This record gives sequence, structure tokens and C-alpha cells, in this order.
Amino acid sequence: MFSVKSYLTGVMHPEGFHGQTKTKNYFEGWYFKFVSDDLKQKWAVIPGVFLGLQGSDTHEAFVQVLNGTTGESYYVTYPIEEFEAAADRFEVRVGPYRFSAQGGVLDVGPLKGEIKIESDLVPWPVKLSSPGIMGWYGMVPMMECFHGLVSFNHKVSAKLEVDGKPAAFSGKGYVEKDWGRNFPSGYIWLHSNHLENDPEASLVASAAIIPWLNSSFRGFIMGFHHSGKLHAWTTYNKSKELDLKMDDTHVHWSVTGQAGTLTISALRARGGLLHAPLRTAMHQRVEETMDSVFEVKHEKDGVILKHGTMKAAAMEVFGDIERLLSINGK
Repeated sequence: MFSVKSYLTGVMHPEGFHGQTKTKNYFEGWYFKFVSDDLKQKWAVIPGVFLGLQGSDTHEAFVQVLNGTTGESYYVTYPIEEFEAAADRFEVRVGPYRFSAQGGVLDVGPLKGEIKIESDLVPWPVKLSSPGIMGWYGMVPMMECFHGLVSFNHKVSAKLEVDGKPAAFSGKGYVEKDWGRNFPSGYIWLHSNHLENDPEASLVASAAIIPWLNSSFRGFIMGFHHSGKLHAWTTYNKSKELDLKMDDTHVHWSVTGQAGTLTISALRARGGLLHAPLRTAMHQRVEETMDSVFEVKHEKDGVILKHGTMKAAAMEVFGDIERLLSINGK
């Protein structure tokens, strides 16, 4: 049953759980990334839940882990009853493992131990008129897939065992999440918070095929957090893509808007396979690398505001990319 209170809680808390009333055809997952200061340890941990179509026996909670250094990935399932999450904050439990704004505890594949978040999270700002990274699209119930940015950048400390060997380190973290019916049929996604000479900088960029009424369009979101503020280029704030093209080695992307002009050249590197939602099950189909390198330049009114190389960068290129590149934006 529809509840105005729960709807507004979901709109204003993209970091929280949105599936309290869902019984089928639904997924939700939190992408919990952390990288050591020396870049030797690169990990993504994704706790979540999947509810298949009515009549399907695939209803599961899960934790998956990607070793960004080796490309190895691990996927562990739990009974749906072993999943809990808060609606108004980032707080998730899958089986014995917990994840929150304070950190996470896990024992999946080769990774065992605790990650502590040592600083405040830095989310994409949430306002009623523009609730997070999706802007007003985040208030449209018919969207196929929703997205939330929980933290651009924060400090972490880790006390882990990797393949049974101690691995204690400090580093940086990043948290985002997705929920809805399906992943987009084609998309590009980029992220890094390791820009040379600027430890506070963090970039996220995505373009996806967005079903809309009886048609579809290419929607895009770019957020470059540096110099103490968020610089945003999005479909909903009337920014424009100047170029988006891809070859065997790079993704080349440039956008312009009120925040100026942002140009990205992102190296395509091999990675590991992650599970992602289809209507019937979580299938291992999305390749993610955490070994990409981005060259970025942000300029406005003829002045270069930020320019440099971003490392330990994550990239996903998935699905019908030919169609993604060919269709028009909205």
C-alpha cells in the first residue's frame, strides 16, 4: 500500500532501503569501495537483495566482492530472511555482516576483517526539489533503475586478512547504490577519487539508456567534487554532452554547462565479472575494472580549474553500447 510518509523518506534518503513493500521484480545493492593509500589494495564489496518475478524461486540476499587488483570476484548468497536495512540511513545487514556509515565487517572469499570509516561521508546533496544525484528523476516512480551517491570520498582504515595474510592499511572509500527493477540495457560508468595532487577530489560519471513512456533517451550524470564543492553536469540541469565516443582502448567524453566544461579520457582495462540483476536472477555479466586511468580537465571561462590524472579508477561498460552512443539525450 502506498504511503506518503515512506515515499518521502525514500526520496529524501537515497542512502536508505527502498524495498520495504516489494515482493517481486526488485533489487537493491550498496557499492562499498575502498583503496589503500599505496593503491596496492583495491576492493569493492556489494551487499544487497534480489527478488525475482512472481513464481520465481530466486529470492536472495547476497554479498559480492571484487578484488580490483587481481580481477577475481566472489558472490555469496543468504536466505532472504537474513537481510535487514534501514530506510532512513545507510545501515545494512546480510547474514552476519554489517555495513554502515561507520564501516563494514565481512568474511567473503579471500577477504576477512573490518573496514572503519574514519571521517564524515560526503554525499551528493539532497534537497526536496532535487533529491540527490538523480535530481527530479529520483521522484518518478516508473524509473527502471534508481541511483544514489552516499559518499564521494572519506577516509578508511582496514584490519583485514587477504588469503589468510594480514593486511592492515589506511586509505580512501566511496559508497553508492542502485535499486529498482533492472539495470539499464546499456550504460557507461566511471569513478575515481585518486587525483594526483588533490586528495579531496572525486569524480563519478555515467550515461545510460533510460526507458521513458513509449521511447527511451540517453541520460547522463557527472559530478566532480573538488575545491570544496560539487561541480555537476546532468541531463536534468540542462548541461550538454559535447562528445561521447569509445574505441578499443578509451572512453572519450566531454560535457558543458553552468559548471563549465569537463573533458575525460578514460583508459579501458580488463577487470572482473560482477553479478547484476535481470528479471529472473542475478547473473554474472558486468565487467568492472578498478585499474583504469582517467585524464581529466575542468575549465570555465577560459580558466583551468582542475587538470590531472586519476588512478585506481573504476569503469563499467555494459550492454547495448552501440545503441547508447547513437540515441539522443533528452
